[in-house]
Amino acid sequence: MYLAVNGALSGVIAVADPVKDDSKAAIARLHAIGLKVVMLTGDQLATARAVAEQVGVDEVIAEVLPQDKAAKVAALQQRGEIVGMVGDGINDAPALAQANVGFAIGTGTDVAMESADVTLMRGSLHGVADAIAVSRATVRNIKQNLFGAFIYNLLGIPVAAGILYPMFGVLLNPMIAGAAMAMSSVTVVSNANRLRAFRAQVST
Repeated sequence: MYLAVNGALSGVIAVADPVKDDSKAAIARLHAIGLKVVMLTGDQLATARAVAEQVGVDEVIAEVLPQDKAAKVAALQQRGEIVGMVGDGINDAPALAQANVGFAIGTGTDVAMESADVTLMRGSLHGVADAIAVSRATVRNIKQNLFGAFIYNLLGIPVAAGILYPMFGVLLNPMIAGAAMAMSSVTVVSNANRLRAFRAQVST
């Protein structure tokens, strides 16, 4: 907003949306897991930089028209970045669809939620950090399950096929083989159920 008196420019008043109380802590969590945070906004550059400095944003792309947001996301991708876009408005929908992963704020518009890959249940950036933490824990759990199943099969199948019989005269009893396969399933399911107790670590 520009303030003019008698036709002369006397000053500039910067107007910005209030920063949420937990934004700085949420961005600190994103930094802690190795992410770079970029602010993509239609606000004036000076206003955007002031907010970015307040909450710890790494890069500011300001004065972006609503229809140009998707192009800015594409430009980041062309730089080799894997982009996660967070938005809540109708104007954010194309950028959410363009991003590698789109995060829609659950308190936002239906169009944004339809365009995004993930809908956050609360209007906080902590939800982004939580979603990433859960996804990483899930992938880690899947790898553990695959490793466990591989070990069971690596040991069980050759023995069941009689690999030990020529040297030791040992054959795997079908009951033992069935029990081993059941234990394999129990191990995988039990390990997967550990995710029910997962709690994201919140920085203060």
